[in-house]
Amino acid sequence: MQRVMNTIPIIFNETIPSYTAVGGSRRSAATGVSAILLNRGGRYPRRTVFTELEKAGFDYVISLEGPHDRYDLEDLSACFPFVRFIILKDTISLGEQINLAVSEIDSSLFFVLWNDLRILYGGDAAKISAWFRVSREELLKLPPGTSPIRRLCTVPVIQNSDLETLPTLTAPVFYRSKLPWKFRNAAKSLYFSPQAEAQLSLFPFDGVGIYDRDRFIQLGGFDGTIRNLYWQLMDFGFRSHLWGEEIRCTQLVRLSYDGEMGPEDTSADAGYRRFYLRNLAPVFRKDSAYISWRFFPGYFLKTGGDPLAAWGEFWENRQWVRTNSRRFQRDARILTGLWEQEAPSEKLNEPQQDSQA
Repeated sequence: MQRVMNTIPIIFNETIPSYTAVGGSRRSAATGVSAILLNRGGRYPRRTVFTELEKAGFDYVISLEGPHDRYDLEDLSACFPFVRFIILKDTISLGEQINLAVSEIDSSLFFVLWNDLRILYGGDAAKISAWFRVSREELLKLPPGTSPIRRLCTVPVIQNSDLETLPTLTAPVFYRSKLPWKFRNAAKSLYFSPQAEAQLSLFPFDGVGIYDRDRFIQLGGFDGTIRNLYWQLMDFGFRSHLWGEEIRCTQLVRLSYDGEMGPEDTSADAGYRRFYLRNLAPVFRKDSAYISWRFFPGYFLKTGGDPLAAWGEFWENRQWVRTNSRRFQRDARILTGLWEQEAPSEKLNEPQQDSQA
């Protein structure tokens, strides 16, 4: 069955990839939390995974299947009618997969997981719903229209197969360049292990987290035009914080990986340039953000390439910032200052040699 969703705001999931949806005809529970299961490949006990998610009380499970035949889907969908299998025609990025899965659910919260992750504790959907919702008494004290969900995204503690806690929380690190232009900062992320409840994180490591669906959609979800996973996550994280949202950790939910994580690709490709122009280049003044025309010479000097292509790239992203200018509540400089105030013990800024643009 080909699915075409038309109820999502135009800013979110504007280009929907070709796919087929199988199953998912029956809600398993009514906790207000669904699970999105990403597939990293390999042979995993699918029936065991779905049974565990059913016992955990998730309303629905969206299982992302790669662009290849799955001969067991008919049997699985009969055994687990609350699971909707999304069969992709082509390979798409992590962020596009999550965006697509979100368009297939209506639960107010969704939990992004991988098939090689196991829930050690705290995975009960009813408890998750209670933990990350504002109480009725708290909500009455907040301005009208405030979301009942505490924040955009809450990331769990993740351990490796030896039950060692992984450094999955992230903080922004800016590297100074010696160039005498305004294009002076490059950004990377610093990883550290969670030490307390509700610590800030720049982005959800590996995409794993418990998300507020409405906030996620209003934010625009992940940018599917960025193919590099690292810069896609960085873009999502920066945009979240720059637009006034929060990503924090919780000690109440703990997961573990069966396998090992692969290396990150942090090379400065086209995805980095898009990330840079939309997140690091804007300057916040009074109540909005902008990119000055005078920024372009320094940008081109740093990136090089064809001047017309560079101008087109610059103009497109400058227009995007202009369209969304009032959604910004701070710029990257202010964000870093706020981060340092909350986590003064973390070394968030490190003077370095010239970095790639």
